[in-house]
Amino acid sequence: MQAQELPKIDNQEKNEGTPSKNNHFSKLTGISMIIATLIISLVAGYLISDKYLWKQEDTRLAQQLEYYKNEVSKKPNDSMNRVNLGYTYHLNDKNEEAVKQLLLAVDLDKENVSAYFNLGLVYADQERYNDALKQAKKASDLAPRDYKGFLLKGMVLRQLKKYDESLVALEEANKIMPANTDIIFEIGKVAEDQGKSKDAEKLYKEALSYDPMYKPAAEALEKLAKK
Repeated sequence: MQAQELPKIDNQEKNEGTPSKNNHFSKLTGISMIIATLIISLVAGYLISDKYLWKQEDTRLAQQLEYYKNEVSKKPNDSMNRVNLGYTYHLNDKNEEAVKQLLLAVDLDKENVSAYFNLGLVYADQERYNDALKQAKKASDLAPRDYKGFLLKGMVLRQLKKYDESLVALEEANKIMPANTDIIFEIGKVAEDQGKSKDAEKLYKEALSYDPMYKPAAEALEKLAKK
């Protein structure tokens, strides 16, 4: 928004070289109006994001949930449909329903790696770390060339404070998938939990060097700086 046109200065004020009170007032008013417009725009932008963007995400997840419910209804014995529905329940913070679907997926297919992996994720979210570890081991045993099972195993072992075992699993994941930000970050978390702040800082920065927008590493660095 542009400032309004300023009032003219009378001849006497021109001759004396003294700014008009009206002119001074108008400048302040114009600046104030610009600042107010910017503030209103910023607040409005935030409110629009809060009101619509986040609601759009909620709507998308709700639609996804209905979609996979329908898929399961059409093909109840399809193990992957159960996995997709279970994971979507997890995204909607409905972990009990997620567990039910993922256990059914395992019953339908004892070699469904995704079922074990996602079940482990949900158990970890529920802080059922021993149960999560069993699922992570099953996933890594079934798919030894897939880094995700080893990553999950390392994450859970860290929560159980088994740091040496955690690092072994994470290093295995790193061999399979080098330069993965999740793996590097998790190794950094192990270092931080062991009180090795300098090593943790280095690893978080390494993760950000591969992905400058990687939020967990940025937040972890910020927390380290405050210690």
